[in-house]
Amino acid sequence: MAGRVISVKDLIVRAQFDDDPPALNELVEVQNDHNTQLLVNRLDAGGIAFCLNIRSDFRISKGMEVERTRKGIEIPIGDSTIGRIMNALGDPLDGMEPIHGEGVATKDILKLPARTSNFTSAKPEILGTGIKVIDFFTPFVKGRKIGIIGGAGVGKTVLTMELINNIAKSGGGLSFFSGIGERIREGHELYTTLKDNDLLKNTCMFFAQMNENPVQRSLVGVSATAAAEYFRDEQKRDVLFFADNMYRYIQARNELGTILDEVPSEGGYEPTIFSDVKILQDRLSSNENGSITSVQTIYVPADDISDPAVQFIQHEMDSVIVLSRRVAEQGIRPAVDLSLTTSSLLTPEIVGERHYVLSVRVQALLQKYDSLKGIIAIIGENELSPVDRTDYAKAKKLIQNFTQNMSVMTKHTGVKGDFFSREDTLKSIEEIVV
Repeated sequence: MAGRVISVKDLIVRAQFDDDPPALNELVEVQNDHNTQLLVNRLDAGGIAFCLNIRSDFRISKGMEVERTRKGIEIPIGDSTIGRIMNALGDPLDGMEPIHGEGVATKDILKLPARTSNFTSAKPEILGTGIKVIDFFTPFVKGRKIGIIGGAGVGKTVLTMELINNIAKSGGGLSFFSGIGERIREGHELYTTLKDNDLLKNTCMFFAQMNENPVQRSLVGVSATAAAEYFRDEQKRDVLFFADNMYRYIQARNELGTILDEVPSEGGYEPTIFSDVKILQDRLSSNENGSITSVQTIYVPADDISDPAVQFIQHEMDSVIVLSRRVAEQGIRPAVDLSLTTSSLLTPEIVGERHYVLSVRVQALLQKYDSLKGIIAIIGENELSPVDRTDYAKAKKLIQNFTQNMSVMTKHTGVKGDFFSREDTLKSIEEIVV
């Protein structure tokens, strides 16, 4: 009943099954003394299966037998994974023993959880991050999604590391981190930071860095999501989910689309980009058992925020923090563009009347500041009316007020990081605008 390899092209292996063809997303094994595993990506007429070479094992040749395993990619889940680093296939990356044996449960990462209609919306619960600009402009609400958007080198990963550090220190529950196609150095720095601060005990980590093939880079976010679903559904825990970087997920899917000879969409991306992103984002949700609160960084290619992939991911977010190179060049950290940063959660029902009214006044001052900058460049600040001068000065103070030192950068800069409660943040703003 075995199939047979009929062609090998890069990471794509085509196998012919005359009888009993495999199912989609099933693992099949090449009988080559190494039991090379392939993932069934597509089924064509005539029992031909298009398979992905997950581990880039090229010890495969035409004519080799292929056997079904009748199971998908299964990763270990549960308490034994806390404090560990794994790849997309559940293999350890921390040099420690593999996670398997009696009592260790596994889960098929591509099997979607059952849908329920019992979920009722709970009262919004705000989680303090200790970062002024986030707590004020994009409140961190349990069970919602926050996107951190920016080009290369503007501080997306640093801001994510600071969030993980601050929330874990405040006892914010179980954290997941999924490193999708980012630099190996950044993954190592995050692991070291969490280890030095004794935060690994509350963190599960999944990595598929730049050196991995596109199959693993496209699967690592799915693996981390599947593991987070277990803690939400079975242990009924609230989970904080960090993904760095969601745009790299799309890049990996693009690479697979190219080697699968798929016709790209109008924007040049893979044809299934919208369904791929939507399915993953829908799994990062809350239900009657628990919540998944996610923070996702989104790389902006060539600093073009209108890129169709960036726009689509952005539409899935409840709050969007935009990091700007123009702001970073002014020495402001975090380099948040206050005029482009938005949140649908900044309402009186969620943050309260005091916070909401302050946010409206601050946004008005910042918009006026942007409009006055062009005038000042021509005629100078002294030519402004007293009211405009006062508002301009307040806006400059506000921008400076939202600048703060990051704890995770202390070992690099020698400057101790700042942590501000939400009350401290509101008081500091009231002192300026009231």
